Amino acid sequence: MSQRFVALGDSFTEGVGDPDATRPNGVRGWADRVAEQLAAADPQFRYANLAIRGRLLEQVIAEQLEPALALQPDLVSLYAGGNDLLRPKADIDALAARLEDAVGQLAKTGATVLLFTGVDGVEDPVFRKLRGRTAIYNEHTRVIAARHGALLVDMWGMRQLRDRRLWSADRLHLNSLGHTEVAIAALEALGRPHLLSPAALGSREPADRRRQRAENLQWGREHVLPWIGRRLRGESSGDTLAAKRPQLLPVN
Repeated sequence: MSQRFVALGDSFTEGVGDPDATRPNGVRGWADRVAEQLAAADPQFRYANLAIRGRLLEQVIAEQLEPALALQPDLVSLYAGGNDLLRPKADIDALAARLEDAVGQLAKTGATVLLFTGVDGVEDPVFRKLRGRTAIYNEHTRVIAARHGALLVDMWGMRQLRDRRLWSADRLHLNSLGHTEVAIAALEALGRPHLLSPAALGSREPADRRRQRAENLQWGREHVLPWIGRRLRGESSGDTLAAKRPQLLPVN
């Protein structure tokens, strides 16, 4: 039974898209939800979350791997590389090699390692263009998981995550419903019981082209242009932030 859970990564694991003003960095996310369910069954359970939004894979490894190893977790999650894949010149094979090195170091400790594939963006006209490189990175991740005995949450196969009602307004981050879906999948991968319920959204409304155009324009103004501006200035959304749970602490 896992009692020391350390989560590594970027905005996905930090919990961006799932706002909660009562929590450090103002977000909750799937990892917090998993920790809450594990803690409910074990008063000795402790949880740390080192993830910071905007981090590239190399930054995640350089900043978070050694602190995570020092915490001596028996369960560790790692997802990174999504921000790299947004960059046109990303070397996917090099990313996979770096990921495998980190997973190997974590697995050697005897901890259970939890990995994730990226989501299939086939139904989004923008993120569909990243589908090929995401699929290649996912295949690398599957091989790495099998080679090192890691558990895998296959978000590519979670068809419910194609529904934009599970995503925040920026279209990059899951909302509270989406983070709950991932938490359920993670707990099932771990073989642990839980009390979380999947979203009951019903059927989707037929597409309205005029409304879609208006929403795309709003998205571009509010989210794409600021992201481009940060790239041009060499800034990241996480530059002023620290890990929200740098130490292993009780969940409640």
